[in-house]
Amino acid sequence: MPQYNLPEDLFYTPEHIWVRQEGDELVLGITDFAQSQLEEVVYADVPNVGAPMEAEKEFGSLESMKTVSALFAPVGGTVTAVNGDLENTPALINQDCYGKGWIARVCPKAPADLHALLCAEQYARLLPQNSQT
Repeated sequence: MPQYNLPEDLFYTPEHIWVRQEGDELVLGITDFAQSQLEEVVYADVPNVGAPMEAEKEFGSLESMKTVSALFAPVGGTVTAVNGDLENTPALINQDCYGKGWIARVCPKAPADLHALLCAEQYARLLPQNSQT
């Protein structure tokens, strides 16, 4: 059974996005499970700074040798920063999905109710137990 790194201090969506609160902003990225399924990320299509983000709507995509995968916003708000390093080194998502491979920072429209998202244990229950591609 594959073991995925699921930090306890993050929140998760069923669409494999992790969320970390830093002050009034939220930092977003994809989970260890998601990056392992994509395998080598070769291109990251991320939103522009200042772009609106609508909860549960697509805000970008990641391309790998296998597929293109849409990114769905966990909350509504405004993009305040994007990880510019992904333009030249999208594989950072595979190498350090919870650190250097972050995707965007968002200022939520309203105070974010992160407890409406999944904790690590709840997210882990959604993952296939015996799949590894």
